[in-house]
Amino acid sequence: MRKIALATVAVAAAAALALSGCSSRDGGSGSSTASGFAKDASIGVALPTKTSENWVLAGGLFENGLKEAGFKGDVQYAGGSGVSDQQSQIQSMITNGAKVVIIGAVDGGQLAAQAKAAHDAGATVIAYDRLILNTPDVDYYVAYDNEKVGELQGQALLDGMKAKFPDKKSYNIELFSGSPDDANSKVFFDGAMKILKPKIDDGTLKVVSGETDIKQTATQGWLPANAQTRMDTLLAKSYGSTELDGVLSPNDTLARAIITSVKGAGKPVPIVTGQDSEAQSVKSIMAGEQYSTINKDTRNLVKQAITMVKDLQQGKKPEVNDDKSYNNGKKVVPAYLLKPVIVTKENAAEAYANDPTLEPLTK
Repeated sequence: MRKIALATVAVAAAAALALSGCSSRDGGSGSSTASGFAKDASIGVALPTKTSENWVLAGGLFENGLKEAGFKGDVQYAGGSGVSDQQSQIQSMITNGAKVVIIGAVDGGQLAAQAKAAHDAGATVIAYDRLILNTPDVDYYVAYDNEKVGELQGQALLDGMKAKFPDKKSYNIELFSGSPDDANSKVFFDGAMKILKPKIDDGTLKVVSGETDIKQTATQGWLPANAQTRMDTLLAKSYGSTELDGVLSPNDTLARAIITSVKGAGKPVPIVTGQDSEAQSVKSIMAGEQYSTINKDTRNLVKQAITMVKDLQQGKKPEVNDDKSYNNGKKVVPAYLLKPVIVTKENAAEAYANDPTLEPLTK
């Protein structure tokens, strides 16, 4: 009887241990922080290089927001070495005891080892704005709905050309996409092509260069110089006497580079899309050059990420509103998606009414 009783206890203990192990990874949290942690804990924030205004703004917002919430924020940007810098920075955050690591990836396909190291140390991993790929060790994803961003850009390109060229039955366009090491680039491009490809197939749109594959349209590093050089080449090769009606640009930085190229070639500025609501692009939109941007208020995105941290600190499961769309190759990552808003000259004042930086630019 004693042996049976001891065996029963052993089985029960093993079952309890197994259950506790499962609960630490319940709902995709994947970390021991499900039980909460100290209010003044270290929180790591690894951001990419400062290629656009929204990344610069995000860093300051994270520093201030985490401090106000009582946490010790460790906010770092990847330097000139890019991926290797970010890998080292994340490892340092883990070594220094970060309970949550928020990652805006330089290259979401090269951080699996760092995500695993974070989990092994008992930290939660939150992918910020860019999904981390091919690892089960990412717990949450917080971003704007990036496929919707692409759809809005594609529709804006069509709407802008129809308004600017009401007598035309077909339009000449060119396509640009973001950096191939950014997982969002394909999401943006695919979203836009959901809108544009049917019009390409029926002859409403003509990509004069013939460059429609994402590998042909990519802009390495999201660098404006690369976009401008490609636009220079496209204009010289395909637009001697041919009119260019529109350009799909994935963000504002590249949009301005594309416009610079077109103006430098002495050609009329076509309809050009964008994203990120950068101040210079808002000015350009109000001046009638760049046609559209996407309002993805970085303040709200950072706020949501910090809300997730607060929930984790209290031992609560963070809220998500999408648990089926973002398969990173190893798991479906629970996501909280914010809603993007298309902005043109017509609705800019309304879109930025509560933004102290951008609202004055719409007057």
